[in-house]
Formats: sequence, C-alpha cells, structure tokens
Amino acid sequence: MAKTLIVYGSTTGNTETTAIEIGNVLGKEGHEVVLQDVSKSKVEDLGNGYDLTLLGSSTWGDDEIEFQEDFASFFEEMDNADLKDKKVAVFGCGDSTYTYFCGAVDELQAKVESLGGKVVVESLKIDGDPGDVTDEIVGWAQEVAAAL
Repeated sequence: MAKTLIVYGSTTGNTETTAIEIGNVLGKEGHEVVLQDVSKSKVEDLGNGYDLTLLGSSTWGDDEIEFQEDFASFFEEMDNADLKDKKVAVFGCGDSTYTYFCGAVDELQAKVESLGGKVVVESLKIDGDPGDVTDEIVGWAQEVAAAL
C-alpha cells in the first residue's frame, strides 16, 4: 500500500472538491491517503515519508499567474522541500477564458521538476466546476495510482 500526501489550496471549493475526489479514488486503489489544506501544511512534509505527493492549486488573475492565496507563500517556500527523485503529480482548477489557464499548475510542475521531483503523469487542469468532469478526475487519479 502506497502512502500518498495530497496538499491543496482552494478558495471557492473547486480545488478542494477535486482533491477529495482524487483522494477517494486513490483510497479505493489501496493507497493510504493524507489530505491537507495548504494552510495547515509544511513544505518539509513534501515527499517526506510518502510514496507519492500530489499538489493542487487554483489559478487566479487574468494579467498574470496568481496562486490561490494560501498556496502563494507555500510555493515561495518550496525550494526547501526535498523532492529529489520523489514521485509527484499536480492538479488544479482555473478558468479557460483567462490568459494563463491553470498557470499555477504549470508553475507547480516546473518547480517540482527543478527540485528533481519525478512527475508521474501529465498534470490535470480543470476548467471551472469539477462536478462537470468527475469522470476525467477519476480517470486521472487512476492513472496516478497505476504510475506507482
């Protein structure tokens, strides 16, 4: 059984809903899942004692990429995370009418890769309400589970 940490930042609830759904799927696939709001998380926990770390943030701002407010400072501190050779996956919600649709997801993936983390599947980007794409979320979570 793989131990999985899911850290998410959510303002409207969409990214939290996505994180919960992913956690439910991984749990059904036999993973031990720890789900944490980013405001209660420490960057030192990333990859530490976990077989897989998932990071989820919504994206705000039309003129520039803005992380979800709680995730912004966490992202700045991520250089202190020990993700070298650790398995990671990234997800998030956004609005495709914005210039940088799910730009926080792209920034997170780039940060993980710069720290030597191994991104196990292509990042999941949700446009708007995750309730409209539950099958896509479930399929992605199953891919993540299979990547271990």
